[in-house]
Amino acid sequence: MEEQKEELLLLRITGQDRPGLTAGIMQVLAKYEADIMDMGQADIHNTLCLGILIRVKEQNSGNVMKHVLFKAQELGVNIQFEPITEEDYCDWVSRQGKNRYILTVLGRRLEARQIEAVSQLIADQNLNIDAIKRLTGRPSLNPEKHVRACIEFSLRGTPKDRSEMQNNLMQLCKEMEMDCSFQRDNMYRRMRRLICFDMDSTLIQTEVIDELAIRAGVGEQVKAITESAMRGEIDFKESFTQRVALLKGLDVNVMKDIAENLPMTEGVERLMNVLKKYGYKIAILSGGFTYFGEYLQRKFGIDYVYANELEVDDDGKLTGQYKGEIVDGKRKAELLRLISQVEKVDLEQTIAVGDGANDLPMLSLAGLGIAFHAKPKVTANAKQSINTIGLDGVLYFLGFKDSYLDV
Repeated sequence: MEEQKEELLLLRITGQDRPGLTAGIMQVLAKYEADIMDMGQADIHNTLCLGILIRVKEQNSGNVMKHVLFKAQELGVNIQFEPITEEDYCDWVSRQGKNRYILTVLGRRLEARQIEAVSQLIADQNLNIDAIKRLTGRPSLNPEKHVRACIEFSLRGTPKDRSEMQNNLMQLCKEMEMDCSFQRDNMYRRMRRLICFDMDSTLIQTEVIDELAIRAGVGEQVKAITESAMRGEIDFKESFTQRVALLKGLDVNVMKDIAENLPMTEGVERLMNVLKKYGYKIAILSGGFTYFGEYLQRKFGIDYVYANELEVDDDGKLTGQYKGEIVDGKRKAELLRLISQVEKVDLEQTIAVGDGANDLPMLSLAGLGIAFHAKPKVTANAKQSINTIGLDGVLYFLGFKDSYLDV
């Protein structure tokens, strides 16, 4: 018996979306025993774009096109047919699953100029855009507080120069008031499990040691040392020792008042609620102080806190000394690695978020390192940064979509 020849046909269906449209098309295809080789759909403001790649017996292809066309007219949509060669199909299959990337673009608002710049950079690197989706909800026509906009590009191909692309993206972010994250699209990206935060100027909008210094009457001296350390101008351990010494004699009771009035960073509560709900392990790795880290731990249900312990004398006064090992940049990276081992999480599944020079080691070690409203030296050395919106911007770099969240 002679083997029946088969054809590959690509159906492109566009028009106003409506319930039952896909079912109607599939009813025709089922009648002629078509195999569905691939399909994809996008729906933008109730406007449908549906692509279906089918394999059908050559003798049935004419009837398939005729009856699908009739069905399309009945449904009020447009349809185009394109024959696909076996060679083109095999070439397409060979490229699937290889060298895939996710480029996330984030900002208070996104304009055509920003998307044009990003898409041109994608084209310059010979990458193909397979899909584009919006992760944030559709914006209101009226101005809102803390508005956010995020678009995610699914890319395929091999960048001509990934390092150059990364640098160019960071430069675009700086020039065009947006944030970008460029990640390889693999199972590690889809299964992040441990996130480690710096505390001061990351989870909270202050440096606690500066708050303590103000109460001790040495605010300007300590602030100057803090800023120099965060810029990476002096060694963190040295700066920490100098600043703690200036706090000598401060009553320990002031820490309670400071903790209860900490200015939380925009988006922290939403971020923490989502992370806890979806099973992430959360750690604070801070060059600040344990007292304040533990306060945030109780407030948000954080799993781990590692920070510095201030020494207190018998009269309830700070001695100007600290206890134990200083949590500096090197120690933060060690702790991230240790917690990942305890939680049996691959380092590629970890996330680190921080703003200071002492956060760079853990940002470099983590599978996803994010500089948050960071100092210039940190942003210059980070692969991802968030400077335009609140801390819940991290959720979009993890692939969360607003419509899936109820917090």
